[in-house]
Order: sequence, then structure tokens, then C-alpha cells
Amino acid sequence: MRRLREDRRRGEMERLFATEKIGGRALYKLQAITVLVGIYLVLCYRVTHVPAAAAGRAAWLGMLAAELWFGFYWVITQSVRWCPIRRRAFKDRLAARYGERLPCVDIFVCTADPQSEPPSLVMATILSLMAYNYPPEKLNVYLSDDGGSILTFYALWETSAFAKHWLPFCRRYNIEPRSPAAYFPQSDKPNDPRAFEEWSLVKGLYEEMTERIDSIVRSGKVPEEIKVNHKGFSEWSTGGNSKDHQPIVQILIDGKDRDAVDKEGNALPTLVYMAREKRPQYHHNFKAGAMNALIRVSSMISNSPIIMNVDCDMYSNNSDSIREALCFFLDEETGHKIAFVQYPQNYNNMTKNNIYGNSLNVINQVEMGGMDAWGGPLYIGTGCFHRREALCGRTFTKDYKEDWDRGIKTQQRIDLSEEKAKSLATCTYELNTLWGNKIGLKYGCPVEDVITGLAIHCRGWRSVYNDPPRAAFVGVGPTTIAQTILQHKRWSEGNFSIFLSKYCPFLFGHGKTRLPHQMGYCIYGLWAPNSLPTLYYVVIPSLGLLKGTSLFPEIMSPWITPFIYVSVVKNIYSLYEALTSGDTLRGWWNGQRMWMVKRITSYLYGVIDNIRKLLGLSKMGFVVSSKVSDEDESKRYEQEIMEFGTSSPEYVIIATIALLNLVCLVGGLAQFLTSGQNMLLNNFFLQVILCGLLVVINIPIYEAMFLRKDRGRIPFSVTLASLGFMMLALFVPIV
Repeated sequence: MRRLREDRRRGEMERLFATEKIGGRALYKLQAITVLVGIYLVLCYRVTHVPAAAAGRAAWLGMLAAELWFGFYWVITQSVRWCPIRRRAFKDRLAARYGERLPCVDIFVCTADPQSEPPSLVMATILSLMAYNYPPEKLNVYLSDDGGSILTFYALWETSAFAKHWLPFCRRYNIEPRSPAAYFPQSDKPNDPRAFEEWSLVKGLYEEMTERIDSIVRSGKVPEEIKVNHKGFSEWSTGGNSKDHQPIVQILIDGKDRDAVDKEGNALPTLVYMAREKRPQYHHNFKAGAMNALIRVSSMISNSPIIMNVDCDMYSNNSDSIREALCFFLDEETGHKIAFVQYPQNYNNMTKNNIYGNSLNVINQVEMGGMDAWGGPLYIGTGCFHRREALCGRTFTKDYKEDWDRGIKTQQRIDLSEEKAKSLATCTYELNTLWGNKIGLKYGCPVEDVITGLAIHCRGWRSVYNDPPRAAFVGVGPTTIAQTILQHKRWSEGNFSIFLSKYCPFLFGHGKTRLPHQMGYCIYGLWAPNSLPTLYYVVIPSLGLLKGTSLFPEIMSPWITPFIYVSVVKNIYSLYEALTSGDTLRGWWNGQRMWMVKRITSYLYGVIDNIRKLLGLSKMGFVVSSKVSDEDESKRYEQEIMEFGTSSPEYVIIATIALLNLVCLVGGLAQFLTSGQNMLLNNFFLQVILCGLLVVINIPIYEAMFLRKDRGRIPFSVTLASLGFMMLALFVPIV
């Protein structure tokens, strides 16, 4: 018995998660030090070899400024590569220690527009979250509909009925993923006749439900005979629109009601629809405002100690994600320090070679783990489990102890809960309060998630990054270059606005978080200003080649060595990171193209918009990214053909740069060949290489302008405008 007690005691002391250092750091650090020395030598060359004559001096100093910035930003990026770590959760130990004595969890899903975010897609996400491998009576799923659409409410009402069939089906066959939209297209028909019968039944019910939802969304109206089936439809009897309507809170499934059971008699999770009040005279603070309203409404209905939020297009791909997250929160040694557990943002619609560079593989597998080593990853706004107390503004203290039994409330009448909750979702509730400042998600920034996570870290909390072998959440990534540019414009603009504000990580985090942690935040905060030196570097050396202005060392000069070494080693390591993170060689090359495209468009616009806001010329806005593509666009995306199709200022910039480099390369080579001089190899070797690489990387752009005939080509009007701007650029003097 004594030995049994000792074994049990040792078992109780076992950690619920492990932290593992990623190997190969000694070799990496050696490489990083040599690159740093190379950068120093490049800058030394620039400073000591400024042209004596006025011709080309300004261009030379511009190159110095660009390379100084690139060197500084490279140092910033090394913070997350110096000593990255990996986490591993032990669900078996959690089960042995706690059994089903687990905390309640509130799950938040936000949607805003039934046209850009089809309700049938949102409902598949909802179903995957309701079907977690977790006690259903401890799950509470909330849908925030910022569009206040009766179409979305109708879809959720349909979902509440289908869940009674879907949840027991998932439980009986332990299926993955538990989004029916993702499961049925990839699942094989069961061989067992009984299983096949049930599979066919549930599949048929889902397809019928989806068709009904899509049909009503297309019509834009819910028939009167359907409205009588639930009292919630009466909320739309007074009219209103997406920007002007009363608060709506409807509990479609009350998990505490003994009658709320699936077809096998098992309890169902609580399911709640919320549309916070919108009035034209009040600012609604975008997604941050919706999240804060959800925090308050959920505190009235369920008040769980753990809050998980996910985007409406990011379905649960791993039914054990909650249990894995709890391994970190419930760990006896360090769990009390953890404010949130962040999972990576994965997409299921990436092409094999990642045509638009949207896989985020390196960010997910390298950079986020690197930030975890210094204090925790940033909060990315989806796929995140929060400690409610930390999200609501609590400062970490060593004696803090969580009440994990919170959220288990006695049942009260649904109508009373709904009415009380509505009062928490009004436009005026937050007036003269700390909401959006000290409590909840921060206001005043397009990337409210990042600034909120930074504030949590600065209050003494840690966060954890968990990237399990089976992805926890999978969503839909951009499928056109326009969607990609829009997404990165929003990200870069928002992160740069943080850097320029009082929440700059170097200022706000000083003395509160470690310097490498602050640097990790600034990797994304400085995305936008990267546009200026990049734009300079893809234009001026090429113009210099055409006009005979040398901007790099001669080929026989020893000073050329650091330029070549830094460029080659940096790109080889970039390729290594991409390949080990799951990209292909061609995918890495596509990523390099998109790296340039995003810098000269999305990030450039991010800088311009921030300057306009600082000057009071514009206000913060938020555009919902469309999750819909037409059939032709989808086909070209699958074939990895770049999608343009419409006239856009961004496309003019892309095409102008591509044409400029092509003309400069051809014109420069032609001049040297006709003159018979050997200056090409001697003075302009690196400029030829740089301009040539830019031409090669822009081959899909040339094809879209001159060779393609499909609807996704670059419109002739864009090509014509680009030719005009290119001709103007050729007259720019290199001084």
C-alpha cells in the first residue's frame, strides 16, 4: 500500500505538458553571427565609398539607408529564431488526474456579413465546435452576428436541430474532422451496412439543411411559415438593417435544460445567438466590440472560466483541442501563469506550391515557437483559449488562484436570461467604462487581437503556443491576389499603427516583457515600413543599370564578398526554413514573389494609411474578407494561375515595377553589348543579377499582361497605365 501511495504521488507530480528545445541552434547561431558580420561589412562599404562626384551620390545614400533598414529588420527577426521551443500536451495525464471534472468553456464565433461569409460555411464551423470530445453540458457556443441578419439566425436555428443527429454520429464513430462540410467530401463510404445506413442518413440531412440555408440566403427572405417555429424570428418584425438594429440575444439550446438532448438522450451544448445593438450615432469598434459584448453576455448565461474564440471560417479539426489546451491551464507548476493558449492558423485550401504565399508555415512553425521562448506568442484573434479573468483585465499575481468551478449555474428561465443579456449588448453600455481600455479587447486598432495580447503580457501573464501533429483549427485562406493584398494590408496597417502608438512594444513593454519578446512583436509591427526600402531596391538599381550608374562593388573587389555572402546565405536559410516547415521548392519561390508584391502594395498602403490617420485625413476602417470565389476563379486557383481580372491601383504598381525591370535589363544589356565595353562584368555584375532575378520572379506578371486570354489576366487598362508610369520612371535622374 505504501508503494502504491508513492507511485500515485509521483504520478500526481507529473507535468501535464512538456517544453522541448528545438535542436540545431549552435549551427544556426554560427550562421547568424557570420551574416551579422557580413551586414556590418556591407554598411562599412557604403559609408566609406560614397561617390566623390555629385552624380549618383543621392542614389548611393539611398542604398545605404535601405541596407541599414534591412540589416536592422534582420536583427529584429532573429529574436524568434535564437532559441525556439516546442510544447507537447499530455491528455492521458489530464484524464487520469481530473477525469471529467473539467472546467466549463465558452466558445465565441464572430460573423459579420451573410454575403461575404456564407451562413452554411459558418454553420459547419458551429457544428464542429459543438461536437468537441468534451462533456457537452460544459460547452457553451455563442455566435455573434454583427450583421444582425435574420438569414444567419435562421441558419443557426436549422443547425440547432441538425446537431441532434450530428453529435451522436460524431461520438459513435469518433470521426475527424467534425465539420460536416469538411468530413463528408473526404470520407469513404463505410463497409458495414448499418454504419453506411447511418452515414447516408446524416449526410442526406446535412445536404438538405445546407440547401435550405443556401436557398433562403439567395432569396434574402425567410418565409413566414418558418418564422412561426421560433420566437426569435419576431426580433426582426420591427425592421432595421445591419447598421441600425436593437440588441438580440436568443438561446436556441439551453444546455442546462434536461429536455435539451440529442436523439440518443445525451445532453447538448448551450447554443446562443447574439447581435449586439447597432446605431449610426455610436461607434461599434468592429470585431473587438463584438468580442467584448460576447464576454458580457456570456457572463450572464454561462460565465465559464475559459473562453475560446475562433473565426467563422476556422472549423475545429481536432476534437481534443480543448483537453490539450487545459493541459496548460491546469498544470500545477506553471498553469496559473498562463493567460491564453494560442493554436496556429492553418488553411485547408492552399495549393501544392502555395501560389499566393498564404500558408503561414514559417510563421506557424518557426516564429510563433520562438516567441513562446521569451514569454509567449502573440494573440492572433482566432484559435485561442483565454483565461476569462486575464481577458477581462486582471493583473497576474503569484498568489492568484482560479476558480475552475465557475460557470456551473443553477437553471433560470430562458426569457429572463435573454432579457438581462440584451442589456449588456446595447450601444450605451460601455459609455464611461473601462471596456476597450482596461477590460476586454482593446479598441482603436484594426488588429485588436495583437494589442490585446501585448497588454495581457505586460500585466505579467504568459501565453503558450501549441501546434499539435493534427491541426486544431483549419480555415479558408485567400484564393486571389486581391484577397491576399487586402488581408495583408489590414494586418500590416494595424500592426504598424500599434508600433506608432503608445502601445509600441519597445515603449509599452519596457520593463514589463523581455527585450527579445518586444522584438518578436515588432517583426509584424514593422511589416509596413519594409515597403519603402524594398520599393527603392527594386527600382533604383535597375534604373542605375540602364543609365550606367554603378551602385555596387566591382566584381574583382573584395568588397563584393559580403554582398554575395549575405544574400546567398540569407536566402539559403530562408529556403531551409520553408522546406522544413512543409513548403515545396516552388512554393518557396512563389513566396519570394509574394513577399515582394505584398511589400510594394499591401505594406506600402499600410504606411500611407497610417500617415493619413496621423494627419487626421482618414479614420480607421475594417473590411470583411470575402470567403467566396466564382467557379472560374476557383479553377484557376487550383491550377496555380495568378488571378487579377479587375482594374486596381495595386495591380498598376505590380505591373509597373515588373515592366520597369524588364526594360532596364534589356536596355542595360543592349547598351553594354553594342558599346563593346567590359564594364558589364566589372561594374554592374550585381545590378544585372538583381535586375535579372526581379525579371524572372515577375514572369507570371508578364504572362498575365501579354500572353493570357482568360478573365483572370491583367486588364489592358492596367497594362496601359503601367506602361505610362514606367515611361515616366525612365526619365527619373539617378543623382
